[in-house]
Amino acid sequence: MTRKLPPAVETRATQDYDAVFNTDDSLPTRESIVAGAQEKDGLLVTVTDRIDADLIRALPDSIRIISTFSVGYDHIDIPAAKARGIAVTNTPDVLTDATAEIALLLMLGAARNATASIATLRSGNWRNWAPTGMLGTELTGKRLGILGLGRIGRATAQRARAFGMEIHYHNRSRLDAEREKGAIYHDDIAGLFSVSDILSIHCASTPETRGLINRDTIALLPEGAILINTARGDIVDDEALIEALASARLGAAGLDVFNNEPNLHPGYLNLSNAFLLPHLGSATLETRNAMGFRALDNLDAFFRGQTPRDLVEG
Repeated sequence: MTRKLPPAVETRATQDYDAVFNTDDSLPTRESIVAGAQEKDGLLVTVTDRIDADLIRALPDSIRIISTFSVGYDHIDIPAAKARGIAVTNTPDVLTDATAEIALLLMLGAARNATASIATLRSGNWRNWAPTGMLGTELTGKRLGILGLGRIGRATAQRARAFGMEIHYHNRSRLDAEREKGAIYHDDIAGLFSVSDILSIHCASTPETRGLINRDTIALLPEGAILINTARGDIVDDEALIEALASARLGAAGLDVFNNEPNLHPGYLNLSNAFLLPHLGSATLETRNAMGFRALDNLDAFFRGQTPRDLVEG
């Protein structure tokens, strides 16, 4: 187990496995992962572990499964694992609600000028209430564009409807009416972006979506639009977004994920219209426990000779 997991998860792991833990939660190196894998049957890794082709080739023959404590698995080279006959599993579904809640927090924080307001309060520079002071914009009545109306996108839309927002979305294919729940479908991103007062990113990181938010696509958004990202940092071109925020081409951004985490682009740190969180999407005790139990469920099924529920296809 490459990172320290919640106590209940580690307790269960000790009951069922001869498990080796990361007791101080230090970030493992490639060398430490390979060393720790010796004479082991499986690895339980996290999104911070880069399990690329070179590392997979270096793993001992004893490793038969990699169970990742995450929904995303772009940190694992799936074809390389398949070539070695190593199964890969993930933990979908269990972090849907927690991540959707963070998406709404980002929308509120970005729209209501939270970064500058909190800084003013904490610095002691708040002198008095003013009719035109620290003005933001309301979510009520705004058009919310959702890029990827999957589980988390739909949960975000459900919560946004409570704020009186009009939901628009783009997927590779249109959803049925039951899952759309009145959301307006756009068959390309240009159509979606053009009507998105707030654009919330919920698509996977793929070769097609990496760098999708760039100067050209930002130009499709309405003037002063707000960008929200709880998906993956590499979907956004940092330079383009920082430029758009600094020039007020975009009104604000709410970001929970970044390129090269935790070493985010320093240009974000001086922007009062950037509301930033340190990848808190699934950071509730309930969700992290559920993720750990799901990862162990997958290991249990595999070692019992069953097909794990969350087997990733190579």
